[in-house]
Amino acid sequence: MIMLAVAFLLGMILCLLFGVPYIDFLRKKMIGQYVKDCAPEAHAKKQGTPTTGGVFIVIAIMLGAVIALALAQRLTTEAFIILLTLLFYTFAGFQDDYIKIKGKGNDGLTAKGKLLRQIAIGLLPTLYLMMSNSTATDVSLGSFVVHLGWLYPIFAVFVITGASNAYNLTDGLDGLAASTGVFAFIACALVGLIHGETEVAIIAATVSGALLGFLKYNKPKAEVFMGDTGSLALGGLLGTLAVMGKFEILLVVIGALFVMETLSVIIQVTSFKTTGKRVFKMAPIHHHFELCGWSEKKIVVVFAFISALLGILALVLNIKEIL
Repeated sequence: MIMLAVAFLLGMILCLLFGVPYIDFLRKKMIGQYVKDCAPEAHAKKQGTPTTGGVFIVIAIMLGAVIALALAQRLTTEAFIILLTLLFYTFAGFQDDYIKIKGKGNDGLTAKGKLLRQIAIGLLPTLYLMMSNSTATDVSLGSFVVHLGWLYPIFAVFVITGASNAYNLTDGLDGLAASTGVFAFIACALVGLIHGETEVAIIAATVSGALLGFLKYNKPKAEVFMGDTGSLALGGLLGTLAVMGKFEILLVVIGALFVMETLSVIIQVTSFKTTGKRVFKMAPIHHHFELCGWSEKKIVVVFAFISALLGILALVLNIKEIL
């Protein structure tokens, strides 16, 4: 538990330190966000806000995690694979952001191109786990165990890719992805600790600390956005931690809010294509509440509170599994 606290503090302090020079760099180079035409009118004022803040979040995570893992003498191959997966997802997200910035719009990677990158990267931790763990293809929930066998790679990649996209969709308001992510990764850290997955626990604790530090710059009114560089990578990492820590099913509880955001988009698109009617005023669902008159700050606080409750619920369920 002490090492989790050390990892958390390292992530937070390093993110706070790296944020200032990186945001100054973005401002000098005029690397800003381009707001979609279909976004709520209130978002127009965010045009030009520095983006790709995920760069300094990931740097803080990588450095903080390596230091914490070294102190805990847990710089293992498993830890290396997790961090390498994060790095690859960061590159994919940065490529998406770079294309948007260069094109001065919101058209980045194609949906197909982005998905193929996510799947390819998700195979890295999946294949490593299957080669290093004889029971890797088992998925459990308490005493209930399902032997997936050759279906497991499909399942694991789906978890990782799904988490990446779900977290990416949640990043639509100042501080939303960061604040909800703090609690989701804290839950992952504690679940990893309970499962004896020290590497997973330390890395997750570092991420939650880094996101808390990032909130200083990203809370309403945001000085910087994490961009796909951050949201795509952190979502992929969330799924990777669940797969490597063997709590894939529990991730549905931990990340239920991100799942809700994704489902709102699926429901909206399906309804409009089949009936011509919209279920929500706008999707993802955080925009629906925004158009219902909720302030951006209220949405962020409520969603963060829900994320915290989901984390607590996941821990309770996890403890019941062990008992």
